[in-house]
Amino acid sequence: MVSTPSDERISWLKFIFRIKGSVIPAIFPRVLGCFLFSLVISALYARGVPISLPIESLIPSIVLGLLLVFRTNTSYERFWEGRKQWGAIANTARNLARQIWVSIPTPSPEEEEKKLITTRLLIAYAVATKRHLRSETPVHPEMEQLMPQAWCERLQNTSNPPLEIIFWIGNYLQTQADHNHLNPYQLSSMFKLLDVMVDALGACERILRTPIPLAYSIHLKQLILLYTLGLPFQMVGKLGWSTALVVGLVAFTVFGIEEIGIEIENPFGYDQNDLPLDRICQTLEKNIEDMITLAPEVQKLQGYAPLETLDHGPGFSPVEIEQG
Repeated sequence: MVSTPSDERISWLKFIFRIKGSVIPAIFPRVLGCFLFSLVISALYARGVPISLPIESLIPSIVLGLLLVFRTNTSYERFWEGRKQWGAIANTARNLARQIWVSIPTPSPEEEEKKLITTRLLIAYAVATKRHLRSETPVHPEMEQLMPQAWCERLQNTSNPPLEIIFWIGNYLQTQADHNHLNPYQLSSMFKLLDVMVDALGACERILRTPIPLAYSIHLKQLILLYTLGLPFQMVGKLGWSTALVVGLVAFTVFGIEEIGIEIENPFGYDQNDLPLDRICQTLEKNIEDMITLAPEVQKLQGYAPLETLDHGPGFSPVEIEQG
């Protein structure tokens, strides 16, 4: 359905008055405080108290503007870098799943189940990475449906569950190469994809564990506070009772820009403005599960019997992989 200019105008107006996802709830107490403070200053000035300042600004607006722009740009770079790394995780997992399905033969039901479980470990890796970045336990229903229960419990005792899952996948691939199911070129290609996934995890951890320097954040907040509290003294002589309205609007602007930077500097949480990690994982799961349903056709092309739909089952253990 093609949208009309009228529809776009309606959507634009709805977007303006939208509260959910905006920074208004977070900055409203501060804006209200500045508004009430300005009313007090206006009342004192109306009673003849000489509180109007003859200077234009206590803090140059251009200095505060540059600091706010730098703060917002730095936060957005972190947000966009996080999105690129999650794009790399999703694309690499799909590529590796495709190579596993196409390249590795399954001459027995046991091998079929091992390949199925390993492919779903790629989904589990994305989910584990999401939960790891949110400091959540790996034992969760969304993880338990992707691997045997014993494996989930083993992840509970590891400091970095995504790396443990990568280790299991790597063991499976090496075992298949040892059994001559993968040639050296295929193994090297798959290991490079695993390296990309590990690099993406490291980049996300770098974003998570390297916050904006505390001194910069403190100094910026102090300047914003001095700027907004100093405005009534500079404006009351010209604006009178209108000072509170103008100061409230300015406070809404500067506090809003700062809060946007705070909202997006850690993009891995549950906030409305964070990355949609749940949806990314769900999309990846759907893509890989769709590919798994193509297994019978793939096996026919390879000369093997069609696969039956498999439940998760107990599967194979990392020790079994190491032993071949």
